[in-house]
Amino acid sequence: MNKIRITAIILILVGGVFSYLVLNTGSFKLGLDLSGGTQLAYKADVSEVDRGEIKDLMNALRDVIERRVNLFGVGEPIVQVEEGGLTGNINDQRLIVELPGISDVDEAIKLIGQTPLLEFRLFDPSLQGESLEEGQDLTEALISTGLTGRMVKRATLQFSSGQSGVGLSEPTVGIQFNDEGSDLFQTITKENIGEPLAIILDGVVISAPIINTEIGGGSAVITGNFTPEEARTLVRDLNFGALPVPIEIIGTQSIGPSLGAQTAEAGVKAGFWGILLVAFFMILWYRLPGFVSVVALLIYISVVLLLFKLIPVTLTAAGIAGFIMSIGMAVDANILIFERVREELYDGTPNMEEAIKNGFSRAWLSIRDANISSIITAVILFWFGTSLIKGFALTFGLGVLVSMISAISVSRTLLLAVAPKEPNKLFGIGFK
Repeated sequence: MNKIRITAIILILVGGVFSYLVLNTGSFKLGLDLSGGTQLAYKADVSEVDRGEIKDLMNALRDVIERRVNLFGVGEPIVQVEEGGLTGNINDQRLIVELPGISDVDEAIKLIGQTPLLEFRLFDPSLQGESLEEGQDLTEALISTGLTGRMVKRATLQFSSGQSGVGLSEPTVGIQFNDEGSDLFQTITKENIGEPLAIILDGVVISAPIINTEIGGGSAVITGNFTPEEARTLVRDLNFGALPVPIEIIGTQSIGPSLGAQTAEAGVKAGFWGILLVAFFMILWYRLPGFVSVVALLIYISVVLLLFKLIPVTLTAAGIAGFIMSIGMAVDANILIFERVREELYDGTPNMEEAIKNGFSRAWLSIRDANISSIITAVILFWFGTSLIKGFALTFGLGVLVSMISAISVSRTLLLAVAPKEPNKLFGIGFK
């Protein structure tokens, strides 16, 4: 019993440390509906894309941008396509990006980054006598091959021997195409031996090597007198996802919170009074076990809130609702446990420690099944839902997982540490 009491004291101290960290490690990251943010409008150039491919390419563009601003799926950005824009013209495709908590427009643009548009183009054979030079602006002299950065599987930083002498090396970017790009690249090099293949980055020719032989395997090297930092940046951007079509920013605006700081404050107050009333009910109905459940609940809340800060989770109204629902699951688990313990005592189990352990073990099956079904629901919502639904699913699923652990381990340890030896003193009522 001494070991159990020591463990209980450690749990309470750890809960106190977590509470301190929650209160003293900065503020929570709030979503657009609570803190506002920035809206960016981009226009996509689909003039050279077949009409039948525009929808797929715009969806790919949306996915690329969303990955860049929401690498963990919890940033709550809203990235959506305006198909046909406001004019109804299919070539007028726009991408709307809303970023929570960012009031600086320049910072928002920097967050999205300048993901390069990488293209491979051939010199137009009808324009004889023309030549290509590195750094030359893209003109009518180049024709599309259909090979673009969207077909890049991965990019790596490499160093090759430069032209200045032995021992010197210059940074280059090695790229590996996917299956579609590999086949297309092999066809291009096979049919155009002896011709220059222009490597174009954001409309500027950075290299125009001569095709000497057919190249299979889907590998290529981009050279362009890069500095090491420029090459590293290009590798990073290509690995994040090259844009399938070029985009141009056409509008920016700061947007205010739709719910606002007053709503967030009201939500916190409502949560506080709700938890207080639940604590009052648990203590009134279950006496000592109820008090133990309140302490375990406070530890649980501290752990979850600290996780929200460490991940970090962007809290929206939907995310807060998911967290509150997980608190309800935590309280429900304690009620199941206490009722099972009460049944053990009614059935005449003489030993208090045995009654508590039996009650917890028998309640575990119901708690496990209920929580696993909730976690499965959260996983499905997170996998298939939009960013707003993902926020709800993440806070709910994480909260349920922590509550399941806390109900079985924390509540059990604390109850064993403080339970009286006499059965009729645990719940403050007599037993048959």
